[in-house]
Amino acid sequence: MPKIKTNKSAAKRFSFTKKGKIKRRQSFSRHLATAKTAKRKRKLRRVALVDKADAGRVKRLMPYR
Repeated sequence: MPKIKTNKSAAKRFSFTKKGKIKRRQSFSRHLATAKTAKRKRKLRRVALVDKADAGRVKRLMPYR
């Protein structure tokens, strides 16, 4: 069997924790920041985890992580 290619766009956007959960960046933090409160912008800086329902799709894009 040939090797499966890793989806490079997914590899740049997601990373894995030690326990195998998938980390992602928060959305809604790129522009129009003056309308957002400081608390909201601070929370958007945090790393979030991919939901269990979507984790399988992301793992399929990154077979060898």
